[in-house]
Amino acid sequence: MVQPQYGVLVHGAGWVAGEHIKAFQKNPHTRIVALSSRRMESVVQRANDFGMTDIGMYTDLEKALQHKGVDIVSICTPQHVHAENVIAAAGAGKHLVIEKPIANSLEEIRAMRDAVRQAGVKTVVSFVLRWNPLFSTLKNLIAQGAFGNIYYVETDYQSNIASWWAGFSEARLKEKGVSAMLVAGCHALDAARWFAGPEQDKAARVTEVFAYYGGWRKGCTREYNYYTGEWADNRPPLEYEGLEVYMLKFENGALGKVSANYDCIMPYTFPIEIFGDRGTVKDNRIWSHLFPGQKGWIEIPTILPTTADVGHHPFQGEIDHFVDCILNNRESHCNLEDAAHTHEIIFAAQQCYATGQPVRLPIL
Repeated sequence: MVQPQYGVLVHGAGWVAGEHIKAFQKNPHTRIVALSSRRMESVVQRANDFGMTDIGMYTDLEKALQHKGVDIVSICTPQHVHAENVIAAAGAGKHLVIEKPIANSLEEIRAMRDAVRQAGVKTVVSFVLRWNPLFSTLKNLIAQGAFGNIYYVETDYQSNIASWWAGFSEARLKEKGVSAMLVAGCHALDAARWFAGPEQDKAARVTEVFAYYGGWRKGCTREYNYYTGEWADNRPPLEYEGLEVYMLKFENGALGKVSANYDCIMPYTFPIEIFGDRGTVKDNRIWSHLFPGQKGWIEIPTILPTTADVGHHPFQGEIDHFVDCILNNRESHCNLEDAAHTHEIIFAAQQCYATGQPVRLPIL
């Protein structure tokens, strides 16, 4: 039986769009048929970068959605326009790959969710670390009971995001970025949900959140570039706090602590700690009842989430998974419905900052 091939429109022409393009080009069931972005120069450059000819090129999403043969749309635009992009693409009946964060408010998420439900299209959100080899290994071990019942998880996003990142000019703004946890720390929050869930293909849900914010970078015009090891003055400042710390209660009884830390003076790191009643995980080191007489940590020789470089991230795994979901008419474990809950936790934390009280979920 000949398997179908799906036409793909990549909307957005920035850093991450290149990884989406590469992944779709390598999947045997997809082909790029169109690109769109705010500037035609960016669209042409991306097409040239990846040797694409005879494709549609647009600066208007509505026109791009009408391009013949578009079945899947990858939303790779800045976060503050994700909601309108997703609603338009869902309304056109297209399956969706959505970059994180998905939206900047609960109201936007509700509108996106309604549009996707009404259209009946498939979605996946790029919490791409779920396909990182270490994450896959740990999730398999958790599902097999290697650490027993998980009772506590810690995950941290530690990256001195600054103007070295092309997206910083918009993401640093309160109106467009909202918070450190929303812009990038959401990867750590999703990871905590992923590891707290005992099932193979399901993340745990949170029932209560309490949060603090702090740090030193909000309003500061001096910044550090950890790629060069240099300091610079008179730089555009963050308009929100660079440090957020969440305490979480999961519906299965586990507890969690998650942080987003833009203020650290160090290279990017993504620490992971998982505690069960029969074993423990510290990054890629494990201690488990499966190994009687264990005298030292067993180190898993695998790929860790050790860089902010999107070229290091497993987009191929995400895209291959999503295409398989479409082919087999099943929902992704990381679809819009699931990702909406991760974002709901972030907006609950914003409510906590305003009231100083824990916030019970759901609020979405």
